[in-house]
Amino acid sequence: MNLQSMMAQAQRMQRDITKKKEEIDKTEFEGNSEWVKVKFKGDRKLVSLKILKEGTIDEDDKEVLEDMINIAISDALAKIDKEINDKLGAYSQGLNGLF
Repeated sequence: MNLQSMMAQAQRMQRDITKKKEEIDKTEFEGNSEWVKVKFKGDRKLVSLKILKEGTIDEDDKEVLEDMINIAISDALAKIDKEINDKLGAYSQGLNGLF
């Protein structure tokens, strides 16, 4: 394989990676727990946070609510990581951790 061919292949790969990353960045990922629903864009920017628990939240529920927020956020971020791995994982395998 000559240098020109390798450069063309690298440029195609870069365009593919950029396109897929842009697709991921525009996608919304929802994370849920029993009391909380969050939405993030693929670039990890928070779009919304909704408290699903109805009624007042007493002092004992405060700690539970904090846990539920954490669970929902972790759920959404895990979905983003999975999408990145699913769409871009093939490219990172040959780059020895540089991606």
